[in-house]
Parts: sequence; structure tokens; C-alpha cells
Amino acid sequence: MLFWEDFHEGQVATCGSYVVGREEIVAFARDYDPLPIHLDDSAAEATRLGGLSASGWHLCCIFMRLAADGFLVRSDCLGSPGLEEVRFLKPVHPGTVLSLRRQVLETRSSKSRPEMGLVTFRFELLNAAGEVMADLVGTILFGRRNPGFRPA
Repeated sequence: MLFWEDFHEGQVATCGSYVVGREEIVAFARDYDPLPIHLDDSAAEATRLGGLSASGWHLCCIFMRLAADGFLVRSDCLGSPGLEEVRFLKPVHPGTVLSLRRQVLETRSSKSRPEMGLVTFRFELLNAAGEVMADLVGTILFGRRNPGFRPA
């Protein structure tokens, strides 16, 4: 079980592997982001994306799946106040294999809730060549292993 104390500024870890499928791209787009670049091969090929590509919101869902499987489900995760930054840097086409890299940018103890701490991460969705396809910065709340302990 991971607690707030297990995360340290500068710490980097990579996890997961996720193959983005064509049918998945189209199904997600049909339900949530019905733009032609996510639904129609011909329309998408005529754009700067160079072909059918996953919605950025779909990438956010893939990020969440990789983060949950990679470390959140085995942590004392208490949720998140949100993301400060989300950038979609390169198109993700069918067949792309993604992994998640996380870097701890900051940790701080909650002043009002001593049983929790906050960790700010930079998350990057990487393709198999190590290129950053999407970049997210956000804070996650974690339970503390020793909630009564106050560092000097």
C-alpha cells in the first residue's frame, strides 16, 4: 500500500501498456466526441492529424486506466482536486501502444487535514518510441501512514 510518505519530489516511474484500437476510438468518439477526425478515416486523413486519431478526452480516460492499474489501486488514494494542465501533443492513431510515466513535482502535507497529504504529478502518455503524446499535471490526495506526525 502506498501512502503520501512514499512519494518524493523528483521521483519518476513508468507503468502500463495499452494498445489503442480503431473500434475503441470510433466507439468513444461516437458517444462523447463525435468529430469527423475521430469517426471517419477519409475525413481524418485530410487533416494535419494524418488519419483517424483518438479524442483527447479518450486519452484522459486511458491515462486514468493506466494510473489506476499502475499505482492508484494499491495506494491510499483519496481523490483529486483536479488537473491544472492537460495537453494533447501528438495524434494517437489506431495501434499505438501507450504507457504512463509519472514524475512527482511537489509533495505537501495538508494544513487543515493532518490525515492526508497532496502530491502534484506530471503525467505523460508515451508511445512505444518514448515520444510524449499527451501531458497532464495534477494533484492527488493520499492518506498518510502516520497522520499524527508533524515534521519540524
